[in-house]
Amino acid sequence: MARILVFPGQGSQSVGMGKELADAFTVAKEVFLEVDDALSENLSKKMFEGPAEDLLLTENAQPALMAVSMAVVRILQQEGKISLADTFKYAAGHSLGEYSALCAAGAFDVTTAAKLLRTRGKAMQQAVPVGQGGMAALIGVNLEQAREIAREAAQSEVCVAANDNAPGQVVISGTMAAIDRAVEIAAQKGIKRAVKLAVSAPFHSPLMKPAADVMAQALAQVEIKPTRFPVIANVTAAPVTEPAEILDLLVEQVTGSVRWRESMLFAVENGVDTLVEAGSGKVLTGMAKRISPELKGIALNTPQDIEDFLKTL
Repeated sequence: MARILVFPGQGSQSVGMGKELADAFTVAKEVFLEVDDALSENLSKKMFEGPAEDLLLTENAQPALMAVSMAVVRILQQEGKISLADTFKYAAGHSLGEYSALCAAGAFDVTTAAKLLRTRGKAMQQAVPVGQGGMAALIGVNLEQAREIAREAAQSEVCVAANDNAPGQVVISGTMAAIDRAVEIAAQKGIKRAVKLAVSAPFHSPLMKPAADVMAQALAQVEIKPTRFPVIANVTAAPVTEPAEILDLLVEQVTGSVRWRESMLFAVENGVDTLVEAGSGKVLTGMAKRISPELKGIALNTPQDIEDFLKTL
């Protein structure tokens, strides 16, 4: 059995996230305190109690999701006494989840990840004024069809395929006018469904260039270490371990596509048969079988999930 350890992205956050872990494990509580200290605010209170609108803010959601993911990782390491490098062949994370994956693989610590994600969240939010950009999920399309719809809708504006999530699910991103046109074009082409997403910015599109510039500066200030096991990068769908390449790919990731389907297929082609999702929600677990029938998905959300998983090792 070969496993990949994966980490969720924005959209998996919910009020109450991490509380059960903090109540059950001191080591989880310590991760949340670490993140609170790094950001000089009580983010864990927002995670455990809300309000939901505060948790939805990109600058809060990103470090919060990483915090829950890393709480699960620490429990596996300290309570389960496992070595991640021996237990998992690869790690990967969806969008901001790539920071969680790199943190788990030893590229940087939790404090650094929290600060980088707070910076990333703010920069992405500020890159485009609210209401001027958006995203839509196209259901029942392949990547080439989604790209064709995006090209047709762009009309000299920006509209691109942003997330290739799973067969039949591609998210497009761009100016709000172009996204509206894309939804209409998709309907005309008989696409199963086109749904505008409740997001505050056109993530993973060229419109995020100002945020990419901010992240280039922020990442240049931190020490990135070689990873202890390979992380499959969003923008290349290929493994990375070296600091210089990690930095470049994290900058490129802000404007580039999340090639999730290809990333998981790469893992399967290289012997992986089990996907283990660490953190809030079960989005990536839900997509596993759709990407490859050979890929079994396990979500580690609760103390019981973790206990059951550790018994299988």
